[in-house]
Amino acid sequence: MHEFGERVFHVLPRQVNMTVAAALREWLPGVSWSRIKKLIEGRYIQVSGNLCLDPARRLKLQDVVKLLPRPGQAPPSPRDVAVVYLDEHIVVVDKPAGMTTNRHREELDASARRRQLQPTLDEVLPHIIARMEGKKKRHKGVPPPVRAVHRLDRETSGLIVFARTSEAERGLMEQFRKHTTTRRYLAIIPGYMEAQTIQSYLVRDRGDGRRGSTKKPGEGRLAITHVKPVERIGDYTLVECRLETGRTHQIRIHLAEAGHPVCGEKLYNRPLFGKPIEDNSGAPRLCLAAVELGFIHPVTGEPMNFEIPLPRDLMDFVYELRRRARLCQKKES
Repeated sequence: MHEFGERVFHVLPRQVNMTVAAALREWLPGVSWSRIKKLIEGRYIQVSGNLCLDPARRLKLQDVVKLLPRPGQAPPSPRDVAVVYLDEHIVVVDKPAGMTTNRHREELDASARRRQLQPTLDEVLPHIIARMEGKKKRHKGVPPPVRAVHRLDRETSGLIVFARTSEAERGLMEQFRKHTTTRRYLAIIPGYMEAQTIQSYLVRDRGDGRRGSTKKPGEGRLAITHVKPVERIGDYTLVECRLETGRTHQIRIHLAEAGHPVCGEKLYNRPLFGKPIEDNSGAPRLCLAAVELGFIHPVTGEPMNFEIPLPRDLMDFVYELRRRARLCQKKES
C-alpha cells in the first residue's frame, strides 16, 4: 500500500514516446525518481491493463497508465509454461496468461536486462526444450530458436504451436493462412448469448486507435467467429468460440461488439467514442483461454489434436459465479 491511492492517467500528445517513469514524475509532482522506480519495480503500475516493470518503457498516445493501490500479480515465469507435445519439428505449449507470445518490433533492440523483466514465450521456450532434451541434444551457447506461426494475446492463456524447423514453419503457416486449423476457445461473458456466427471486416483503427469492425466497403479483413453457449451462470455465460479466421483480437472484438465484452476486458470494453462498460464480475484477468488446437503435422502428415481444460484461475472464477448465482436464487425463492 502507498499514499497515492488508485490513479488513472491518460497519455497526452506531448507525452508520446516519453518513458513511463518520466510521465509519472509529471503526473505525481514532487515525487522523486527513486520513489517512481520503486513503484514500478514493486508492481504498482499498469500500462493499458498490463503490468509494467520497465521504467524506460516508451508510451503511446492510446496508452492508459494506472497506479494500483496494491501490488499487481507477479508476471509468469518459465516455470509456468507447460509443454504439451514435443518432437524434432514442432512444440505445442500451454501459454500462461500474462506472457507475450513474442517480442514486439519496437522492443527487439531492448537490452538483455530489460528483456529479463518480462521474457516472452519464444525467448524462454528454447531453454525449456533444451532442458527437456537433456545432454543428448545439448547445444553450445544459445539453443536454436523456435518460430512463431500464430499468436495468443498476452492476457489469453492456452494452446499454441511453434515450429522448430523451416520445413515445419512453412507447413504450419500455410495451414493457418488457409484457416484449416481447429482453434476453440472458452470465454466468460456478462449476459447471455444465443448460438450464432459473427462475421465482420476488421480494421486496425476503427477511429479511436483501437481495432474494430468497419462497414466501409472494400476495407478490413474478413473475420468469422462461431459462438455457442456452454453454461449460463446467473448473470454470466460460459461460451465456446471457434475461429474460422484468426485475426488479431478477433474473439474479443466480436464479443464486445455484440454487447458482451469478455469479463476482465480492459481494451475493448467501450463502444466507439463511448464510455467504458463497467465490469462488476470480479474477474481475475481476461477470461479467455485457447482450449483446443488441431492441425496436420507439417512433416509427417499425421492429424494432431490437443485439448486442455479451463485453467485453474478461470475455473475458480466459474465456481465463484456459480456460488453467487445460488445465493441469488435463494434470496429470490
